[in-house]
Amino acid sequence: MAALVVFYPLPRLRALLQRCWQRLESGLLAGFSGGQSPPWGPALAVQAPAFLPQPVHDTNESNEAASLLDSILWMAVPKKRRTIEVNRCRRRNPNKLIKVKTNIDVCPECGNLKQKHVLCGYCYAKVKAETRLIRKEMYKQEGGPFNAPTIETVVLYDGEKPTEKDAGKRIIERARKRPSWFAQN
Repeated sequence: MAALVVFYPLPRLRALLQRCWQRLESGLLAGFSGGQSPPWGPALAVQAPAFLPQPVHDTNESNEAASLLDSILWMAVPKKRRTIEVNRCRRRNPNKLIKVKTNIDVCPECGNLKQKHVLCGYCYAKVKAETRLIRKEMYKQEGGPFNAPTIETVVLYDGEKPTEKDAGKRIIERARKRPSWFAQN
């Protein structure tokens, strides 16, 4: 008579997985606490804080293996959701609103609005364009940026003649009327 013995692989597989998991946890905790790290330690990357608290071992408790979840630092979370009224009151606080500006003035040159004691943006654009044209004239006269002499530059417009103070200075002539905002020194 032959006896047929059937083994169920499920309990064996479960025991094998438990042993593997306990070895993995003990190796990780030993590596983090400064002990000898396993040979596969550098190959395994785990994001964790630099200092992991060690689980407390009581002699009264059962001798279970330390779990990886025992050493996680839990973050604080709000207990209740903020209501929409509270959120709106916080966001619309009068201290956070845009302040009304009272230092607005009219530019005396162009008539556009500007802040007091601040250069008008429209006038600045005109000055920038005129400066660019003067630099082009200087580039044509000198033949390049590295050939410019280290002397003072005087800009003369239509109908202007150089004075005796302008002797020895570089003179740039512009074929247009002097703008009202470009003062003559």
